[in-house]
Amino acid sequence: GDKHLKLECTLLMVLILSSVTPLTHLQYLSAGQMTDLIYTEKELVQSLREYIKAEESKLAAVKSWANKLDALTRLSTSDPEGYLAHPVNAYKLMKRLNTEWTELESLVLQNPSDGFISNMSTHRQYFPDEEDETGAAKALMRLQDTYQLDSEAFSKGKLSGLHSSALLTVDDCFDMGKTAYNDADYYHAVLWMQQALKQLDAGEEAVVTKADILDYLSYSVYQMGDLPRAIELTRRLVAIDASHQRAGGNLRYFERLLFKQLNEMNQTYEPASEEPIQLGTYSRPKDHLPEREAYEALCRGEGLQMTEARRSRLFCRYHNGYMNPRLLLKPMKEEDEWDSPHIVRYLDILSHGEIQKIKELAKPRLARATVRDPKTGVLTTANYRVSKSAWLEGEDDPVIERVNQRIEDITGLTVTTAELLQVANYGVGGQYEPHYDFSRKDEPDAFKRLGTGNRVATFLNYMSDVEAGGATVFPDFGAAIWPRKGTAVFWYNLFKSGEGDYRTRHAACPVLVGSKWVSNKWIHERGQEFRRPCGLTEVD
Repeated sequence: GDKHLKLECTLLMVLILSSVTPLTHLQYLSAGQMTDLIYTEKELVQSLREYIKAEESKLAAVKSWANKLDALTRLSTSDPEGYLAHPVNAYKLMKRLNTEWTELESLVLQNPSDGFISNMSTHRQYFPDEEDETGAAKALMRLQDTYQLDSEAFSKGKLSGLHSSALLTVDDCFDMGKTAYNDADYYHAVLWMQQALKQLDAGEEAVVTKADILDYLSYSVYQMGDLPRAIELTRRLVAIDASHQRAGGNLRYFERLLFKQLNEMNQTYEPASEEPIQLGTYSRPKDHLPEREAYEALCRGEGLQMTEARRSRLFCRYHNGYMNPRLLLKPMKEEDEWDSPHIVRYLDILSHGEIQKIKELAKPRLARATVRDPKTGVLTTANYRVSKSAWLEGEDDPVIERVNQRIEDITGLTVTTAELLQVANYGVGGQYEPHYDFSRKDEPDAFKRLGTGNRVATFLNYMSDVEAGGATVFPDFGAAIWPRKGTAVFWYNLFKSGEGDYRTRHAACPVLVGSKWVSNKWIHERGQEFRRPCGLTEVD
């Protein structure tokens, strides 16, 4: 009875989950939306417990009937004629078969799962789908690469010195590896299949078999160009399952290929090590980003070019917005972050209450962040920007109007021609790879439709602290600026001549632990003619 109940529950869950129609993409969900999913899951667990309780109550009632009837039938069948000789027994037999068995039938036909299924139907439209799961897996791999974390660090919940109960099982690691494998990403497939194998060999229970792991691992290692190890792994697979569909053929193919290579190079065969494959055994394939290594090193806090000589040129001061009346009595605290190009940080830019209001206004509008197509000028999504953003205007709330005015007071630049305040939320793995905020000469029409010229400056508000990761980095000159809630950083994207400052190429590092909220104001050229006059040379 209990085993059947557990099986019924499991099958019910599988059937319901397989019928889900997704509407969201997990890799692009904001932290707020992910929080909603947490509460949704909690509600579903409660609903599931209520279903189990109702099913157990039903089963207990059926068991009670069975026990009572079992005792009766033992008595009646021991001496049927003697039993029926008593008129009460005869009456009760008629009653049972006419009434009570019908009631029992109704009890058995009751479906306690109706409430649970109804609750699932209400929430399932918001469930993530296979694409979302794939996106979440890729986010972990992105973090793995950027912060040079081995698969075991994720598996054991050890991130950036933090210890967590969030552990990955053998089956989780296998699914991660399979996600990479299906994307022809054999580098990550090796790392995750190896971790699955390591945990399985350590005695951890799993649904996936060792043969399945070795099958994927050996072929992925072959794709990485390591024939000796591919042969060693395939031999282990054959030893486990001699009748495996592909293993025998793969082994013969790998051996022929290796011995042909050895003959051509006049070398002898040396068996591969049976030690587990570690991070760094194989080189990560190159991709579209030329400064990938420098960018990721800065994200880890490595390769920083803040020398003592440069640090000595940085100061902090009170800034009154060039004698702005609103800042005379309460000037802003200004710190130099970098000397050239000049990047400054302002402290206490946004209060906690203002941040909460901005987030409250943005949350219902958060959508997959977009970038402007350099050829068409049209906003579009891009894989190198993984975040959610919303655009807020002054009419939305007095807080937005107040923030816009504050930015104008501090910078001395008009925000009349600036873009709306953009609020962005980067969840775990959220990033924006190196990019320019201004349009280059090869994309002259990028901001043509706005009619306000190029982006002369960027004002970036940090609206949260980030536990690990999430720095703003400048690969060209080796700077990393870490988020501090309530502060903002400001820099010019263009020289006074109007030429682009190509040193300002920057990136938002992936968030390793936590949630990163920012808001930014892109200030444009028009209206700044007398506020920031043109320089005499190209690089003034």
